Amino acid sequence: MSSEPKTAPRRRHAPPKLFVGSDLADDAYFDAPFGLFSRQKIKAMWRRKLIVAGRSIEEAQFQPASLDLRLGKEAYRVRASFLPGRRRTVKEHLDSLSPEPISLAGDGAVLEKGIVYIARLAESLALLPSLSGAANPKSSTGRLDIFTRLIVDRAEAFDEAPLGYHGDLWLEISPRSFSVRVREGTKLNQIRFRSRSSQHMDKFKFTLSDDEIKKEHARRPLVDGDIVVREGLVTRVALSGEAKEIVGYRAIKNGNVIDVDRPGGYAAEDFWEPIHARADGRLILDPEEFYILASREKLQIPAHLAAEMAPIDPAIGEFRVHYAGFFDPGFGHGPDGLPSARAVLEVRSRDVPFLIEDGQPVGRLIFEQLAGAADELYGAGAASNYQGQGLKLSKHFRDFKTP
Repeated sequence: MSSEPKTAPRRRHAPPKLFVGSDLADDAYFDAPFGLFSRQKIKAMWRRKLIVAGRSIEEAQFQPASLDLRLGKEAYRVRASFLPGRRRTVKEHLDSLSPEPISLAGDGAVLEKGIVYIARLAESLALLPSLSGAANPKSSTGRLDIFTRLIVDRAEAFDEAPLGYHGDLWLEISPRSFSVRVREGTKLNQIRFRSRSSQHMDKFKFTLSDDEIKKEHARRPLVDGDIVVREGLVTRVALSGEAKEIVGYRAIKNGNVIDVDRPGGYAAEDFWEPIHARADGRLILDPEEFYILASREKLQIPAHLAAEMAPIDPAIGEFRVHYAGFFDPGFGHGPDGLPSARAVLEVRSRDVPFLIEDGQPVGRLIFEQLAGAADELYGAGAASNYQGQGLKLSKHFRDFKTP
C-alpha cells in the first residue's frame, strides 16, 4: 500500500483576502445583454445580495467568469444520489433518508471513496428573474476523480439554478479513486451565471453555432491547426510520443487519504501509474479505471468567451471525458497570441474495455458569449494553476521523480 510522504509539512497559509459587500445599487451591471456574467458582474451580485453567505466571500473565489463555492459546516452520508423533485426542498428529501451527519468544522472529515455525501454550501442565491446559474466541478476536483453535482430545492436536474432561484445550494460529493479530507470552506465546485435581457427571456440555447466558432477561429486561432466542428469544436486525444514519454496517468487504487486543501503535499508516484507512449499510439481503457490524458490540440479561450468540454457523440464510444470541463476566458493565451495549453481529460470507461487511439475524437468544446468583458483573465491571478499546461495532474501532486 502506498503511503503519504512524511517530508511534506502542513503549510501555513496567509489569511484569505475577503471581498466585503457594499450598499451600492450597481443597477448598470444588470442592464446586461444575453450571456455569461464576468467577474465584476458576479461581484456586483454579491454587493446586491443576489449571492448570500454567512461570512464574507474571499477575493480568490471570484474567477474570470465563475464563482468558487465553499462547503459549509456539515455534510451527510447518504445511501444513494437523489434529486428532490419539484415538490420538495433538498433538506426535506434529505431528512426522509435518515442521513448520518458529519461535521466539517475544524480539521474537517474524511470522505470515503465509493460513498455518496450531501453537503450544504456556504453560499445561497436570491437571483433576479433574468438570471440563472450553471455549475461544474473545479479543475482540481475533476483531476482527483471526485464526482460532484450541484443540487437546488425543487430540482429535477443537477448542476442548474433556474431563473430567479431563491434558496440554498447543496453539493453531492462522491470520491471515486481516492478518499479525501475536506473541511468547512473547501472549494470543490464553481458556478457561473447567465443573464437574459427582456428580448431573450424565452431563449435557452447559449452556445455559439459551428459557423460562429469558425469565424472566431479565423479572427484569432482557438486551437493550433485546423478545426473540426460538430456542434462544438472537436477535440482529440494525444497518445503518441517518443519512447518512454508519458502520455497519461492511471489512478492507483487503495492510496492514502488526500487532503484537498494541501497543494503540493503528495508524491505523484504514490497515487498514479504513468502511461508511456506505444509505437501504435493505442491505449485500452479498463472498465471503471480512472485516467488523466491530454488533448492533442493546444487551445486558447478568447477574452469575450468561455468554454465547456461536452461529451462526444455516445455512438463513438462509451467513455466520459468531461468531469471538470469549464474554461474561463483567457485560458491558454500564449505570450505570442497563439494557443498554449492543452485540455486535460479526466477519462473513465464504462462497462467494457475500450480501445482508443492517438487522434481519436473524445470531446467537443462548446463556447458561450460573455455579457461584457471580464476585468481579469485566466492566468492573471495566483489561482490560475493550469495556465499553459500540457499533460498535468492536479495541483496536489509533486512531479514524478526521475530515475
